[in-house]
Amino acid sequence: MATGGYSSPEGGSAREDDSTLDVGPALDANLIPRGVRSRNLVGYGRIPPKFSWPGDANVVVNVVFVYEEGSEYSVLWGDDRNDGWGEYAEPGIQPPQRDKGTESHYEYGSRAGIWRLARIADAAGIPVTVSAAAVALELNPAVAEWMRERNHDLMGHGWRWLEMWTLSREQEREQIKAALDSYERLLGGRPLGWNCRGWPSENTRELLVEQGFRYDSDGSADDVPYYEWLGERPFLVVPYSKTYNDSRYLMNPGFASPRDLLDTLTMGLDQLVLEGEERRTMMTACFHARWSGQAARAAVLRLFLEHALAQPGVRFMRRSDIATWWLERHPPR
Repeated sequence: MATGGYSSPEGGSAREDDSTLDVGPALDANLIPRGVRSRNLVGYGRIPPKFSWPGDANVVVNVVFVYEEGSEYSVLWGDDRNDGWGEYAEPGIQPPQRDKGTESHYEYGSRAGIWRLARIADAAGIPVTVSAAAVALELNPAVAEWMRERNHDLMGHGWRWLEMWTLSREQEREQIKAALDSYERLLGGRPLGWNCRGWPSENTRELLVEQGFRYDSDGSADDVPYYEWLGERPFLVVPYSKTYNDSRYLMNPGFASPRDLLDTLTMGLDQLVLEGEERRTMMTACFHARWSGQAARAAVLRLFLEHALAQPGVRFMRRSDIATWWLERHPPR
């Protein structure tokens, strides 16, 4: 193969004459670090295997309500910082003082926002997954009561809404155990899956396996569930989405209008429905109580659900059901 060309599927040069290209000397592939080589950048490949969903659905949609209110960083917890509101560039008041303005924003999520989202989901008759910090449920147990009544499922999100990668291995283990104790007391059972704030630590997945979890959602590497390996042991990842996520209201550049999120959700679903005829797929749509619980943004959830329910081949599923289906029907190869 001539230097400067790129490899065709058959392994030959993709150009008959690339002598005019000058991209510098060829590099030794062995220069790629071992850690980079260990990443799975191939996944299911160019021609993925055939997947299936219950009812032969083309696309399954998992709606996630993120509920963290009261568990955020705060001097009330003895933390060395107050979590920000996220809506403005100013960092807010920092220790030793309380940031009562930001606190009230979180309180809106638990007092009003979560219930607006709940009413919309229940009116549409869809199952949802609640990614909840255990402390948030402890402080507002009516949310756990609603989850039990409607048979919505839980994805573990920490005892508090803390960055796991800042904790020691033992501290993180204790956070997971404390969360499980709260979940079992409030909901009568434990979640099958877990999702960290932001990013997992190097220890997270091993600790989840240790505690008997069946999946995590700390990866976003595919449109459908996939397996990652801990040594010789496979572990399921039900991919999360930072694209179909209302946290993009807080980014720069990000969503300025609720219609930005609605367009992203509906256009994304339409494309997945189109592709789903050939490749079954899934979509995760994430809504935070304190952000999307605001009336204008809550309308996005309502309008998206109306659109999705009108599409043939679309099915709503809880995250735990997606994980269980995948583990039983599509085990690791």
